[in-house]
Amino acid sequence: QETLFPYIKDNVKEYLRAHWEEEECQRDVGLLRKQAQEDSYLDGAVPIPLESGSGEEELERVIQAVVDNVHWQMSLDRKTTALKQLQGHMWRAAYATGLVKGEIFEDVVPAIQKWREAGMKVYIYSSGSIEAQKLLFGYSTEGDILELFDGHFDTKIGPKVESESYRRIAASIGCATNNILFLTDVPREANAAEEADTHVAVVIRPGNAGLTDDEKSYYSLISSFTELFLPSST
Repeated sequence: QETLFPYIKDNVKEYLRAHWEEEECQRDVGLLRKQAQEDSYLDGAVPIPLESGSGEEELERVIQAVVDNVHWQMSLDRKTTALKQLQGHMWRAAYATGLVKGEIFEDVVPAIQKWREAGMKVYIYSSGSIEAQKLLFGYSTEGDILELFDGHFDTKIGPKVESESYRRIAASIGCATNNILFLTDVPREANAAEEADTHVAVVIRPGNAGLTDDEKSYYSLISSFTELFLPSST
């Protein structure tokens, strides 16, 4: 929240100018334009016009529309695949040049190593794209820790607030939902996972949104991975 998203807002125009002619960037813009068309009915939606001619002024007009659309989506905390894809590509460039690093809480790596030694599998499910996830864990404050994970899921499998997404993940990894523990800091996600018969723990970390008294009493809460005592894998 304090590093990655502000980086996008502050640098998206510069990034688009630098990479506009590249095929990847054009694919990203095409996806954003398609999303903008789907969003046209929403209040405050920002359309992205096609380039109707050549010249620097015309290019600036279209780039500014993309920038405004990205800022609008981010202001609503939207999780569209189009937005996440562009963000992922921007973060890749920032990670590779050392401008940003993925910050990992100190209890995470030892805990995951222990789980894996016990025969368990560990997956990441995030509203951030799979590419963005791999960057965060590949260029982290603990070094490259990608080998700790057995796979990654993003919103292409479905939104995190819909129970069907968790059933799809379970089917994809060949595991019953009631044999999965899902960790999150978002009660709506916890609720969706529970509806799919998945075990849930809500993680309390610095900077996370607060929970209501009802949520605190209802969910299993942890503030460190060291508090999890998982059964051995069979």
